[in-house]
Amino acid sequence: MSAIGSKARRDRIVQLATTTGLTSVEELSQLFGVTASTIRRDLAKLTTDGRLARTYGGAMALSAHPEASLRQRTGEAYDAKRAIARWAAAQVQPGETLLLDAGSTVGALAHELRTAKDVTIATTGLTALQELADVETVHVECLGGTLRPLSQGFVGPLTEAALERLTFDRVFLGTDGVSPEHGICEADLRQTRLKELMARRADHVYVLAHAAKLGRRPFHAWATLPEGWTLVTDDTADPGILAELRARGVTTVLAESVGAL
Repeated sequence: MSAIGSKARRDRIVQLATTTGLTSVEELSQLFGVTASTIRRDLAKLTTDGRLARTYGGAMALSAHPEASLRQRTGEAYDAKRAIARWAAAQVQPGETLLLDAGSTVGALAHELRTAKDVTIATTGLTALQELADVETVHVECLGGTLRPLSQGFVGPLTEAALERLTFDRVFLGTDGVSPEHGICEADLRQTRLKELMARRADHVYVLAHAAKLGRRPFHAWATLPEGWTLVTDDTADPGILAELRARGVTTVLAESVGAL
């Protein structure tokens, strides 16, 4: 990155901490092309100003709600989400029973499934329910539970109890971030637990995440991304991260961008 002024650099550091989670001194030093001492002074100033919280070796955002709402996320990476959703919908066969997570990308999949025939779809997300509520060729089951306003998804013991009574041919999961080392990232531990339960109830597990989410660590709650699962992303994904995932036994699929269809 070309040299920028200290104020602009500090503003950018706050933005990075808010959107990607923890920021380290080493990473910031490399990104901005300045010394580690300069970054430490920046972090000290931002901490004093109440804009960041210092951690060992870096900083993190102070925002009480760094998680973007579903409404805010719906328009992000729109073409990539459509491409991922179209690929995922093409895997569904008549007569199957599906489980859909909450989230904007899975919501895009629900939209694609409006033309599905003879399928049963259970979901933890309000977006999927709204997309499918008036579709007569799809049987819809709402798992219910405690509603998280930001994600517009159901979580908690009632959701988990409903899952224990069902099995699925395929489950499609959303995520806030994907790390080869840690797995899939969520803002809430209840969501990570629920995703692992959802995966255990299905024969085939797909994680739908556009390229910008790969390598992101916005929060500190993680669910595993084990061998045998399939990550579906778009064709702008970082090849290095994809290679790491494949080395760990995760199948990766690159959905062709909608503009190229």
